[in-house]
Amino acid sequence: MPLVEIRSYNLNPGTREEFHRLMTDVCVPMLRRWEVDVPGFGPSPHDDESYFLIRAYASLEQRQRSQDEFYASAEWKEGPRKAVLAKIASYTSIVLQLDEATVAGLRAATR
Repeated sequence: MPLVEIRSYNLNPGTREEFHRLMTDVCVPMLRRWEVDVPGFGPSPHDDESYFLIRAYASLEQRQRSQDEFYASAEWKEGPRKAVLAKIASYTSIVLQLDEATVAGLRAATR
């Protein structure tokens, strides 16, 4: 069963619209170029400063390797990194083991 990481961001006040633009136009396409499976992302409907990113991996080892490579890349460091981090007050991640049907449901629900 795939592992799904759900990252929850607490954004600085007034930055969510620009954060969403960066995610939509830059970060998620970049993650996908790096062959990261992104079942969903977007603003959380419960307040104006929360955001989520869902990534799926085959294993914990693949998650670690993928994130190490992505976050160490020049494309990330010289690209959107500074602008993205400036908008994040804090974040947390949880990792769940989910079946394929549930991951497909996440894809459909977050479109």
